[in-house]
Amino acid sequence: MNTSALADTARAMVAQGKGLLAMDESIVTCNRRLAEVGIAETRENRRAWRELLLTAPGLGASISGVILVDETIRQATAGGTAFVRVARDAGLLVGIKVDTGAQAMAMHRGEKVTEGLDGLRARLETYVGLGASFAKWRAVLAIDDARLPTAACIAANAHALARYAALCQESGLVPIIEPEVLMDGPHTQARCQEVTEAVLRSVFRQLVRQGVVLEAMILKPNMVVAGLACPAQNTATQVAEATVQCLRRVAPAAVPGIAFLSGGQPGDAASARLNALQAFKRTPWPLSFSFGRALQQPALGIWAGQAAHRAAAQEALLHRARCNAAATLGRYSAAMEAP
Repeated sequence: MNTSALADTARAMVAQGKGLLAMDESIVTCNRRLAEVGIAETRENRRAWRELLLTAPGLGASISGVILVDETIRQATAGGTAFVRVARDAGLLVGIKVDTGAQAMAMHRGEKVTEGLDGLRARLETYVGLGASFAKWRAVLAIDDARLPTAACIAANAHALARYAALCQESGLVPIIEPEVLMDGPHTQARCQEVTEAVLRSVFRQLVRQGVVLEAMILKPNMVVAGLACPAQNTATQVAEATVQCLRRVAPAAVPGIAFLSGGQPGDAASARLNALQAFKRTPWPLSFSFGRALQQPALGIWAGQAAHRAAAQEALLHRARCNAAATLGRYSAAMEAP
């Protein structure tokens, strides 16, 4: 393991004024999103959609890297150029989602544990050969006002994240550590912060136990927000204050960067909250983004599978990328959303 090279890659992933484009939806999820805008759920349409994203002109000005899935990392443009080559030519690092999904946790109703450790070492070697520089593993934690998540669910997911991260670094890949406390439900922001702190404490305890080099990983957490069904929603400043307080309590300064997930937030809300986070200048880590829907959704609706809409869809993607790049610098404003 070349720790220095891994650390360099990690820093490049959160380079100033840039973030990550997460286009790593599973086939099932990607099909569902295509269907929502009237696009047939086919392998070719998935490929065409992802080609549209990767070939958006100037994407590398705001995006440092892209997260792919197994299907996508093996695909090519309609003209035959491998997607990995397209990404690299655009100055983008290539990442790969390597978990196999969250499954119901035995004896724990309503909770899930992410699987995929079996055979992971061999899969990582394959992805390195295909051109990946980093990897991602997502753990999902349901939350309510009292019972969830249980200590058992937190521990199981933290342990899996740490074992995945160790295997990644052994293989020469930077691991993205993504423990997501879900936004679903009526829980308060205070409850989200309590749970997020508990989850991150457990994750870092396991990372250290498994020998993971903290300087060669990226943390991808949720922002600290009230549940979607909570009647008391928070301002961007309140989200930023709670999120930074949480991270200062639990995230080691050695971590080279924090790239927040969007978690279903509307694109403009995610940008505004990311922008508010930059007011805290004394954080030890760059605060960046690794957004999926918050970057893609407007473009997907515009494209709707129509070749004539391709350029407009790409411009919508680039607009959201520019908004979030500005937010990492504290330069985003609602005026940027004006038509």
